[in-house]
Amino acid sequence: MLDVNEIMKIIPQRAPFLMIDRVEEVLPGKSCIAYKNVCINEAYFGGHFPGNPIMPGVLIVEALAQTGAVAILSVEENKGKNALFGGIDKLRFKNKVLPGDVLKLEVKIMKQKGPIGIGEAIATVNGKIAVKGELTFAIV
Repeated sequence: MLDVNEIMKIIPQRAPFLMIDRVEEVLPGKSCIAYKNVCINEAYFGGHFPGNPIMPGVLIVEALAQTGAVAILSVEENKGKNALFGGIDKLRFKNKVLPGDVLKLEVKIMKQKGPIGIGEAIATVNGKIAVKGELTFAIV
């Protein structure tokens, strides 16, 4: 289990753009399971959407990317580097994510060749898929 301080030792994102609160499990270079507590006081809820707050899909995808980055950047030779988006494929939004939800983020690294890799990413709330797809990353 990693808390937010330990997460910030691995990935460079900081508030307000750090999108994961804790890591339950990390297998360096292979997978990561993390969580985001979705709170009503997050700034984006003021405009997305007034009276009907929904977590923006792009921020869910960013939370998944950060989860994958924890897996990749936990490998000894990648420490101190950054993982950037190389692409997003087969991404589907299945259910809304609302204030008060606990977003479970799971990324499995499916393949990697040199600095480029692909991860299978799934975000769920209470066992229901919110977002699912593949994220391509580049280590720089």
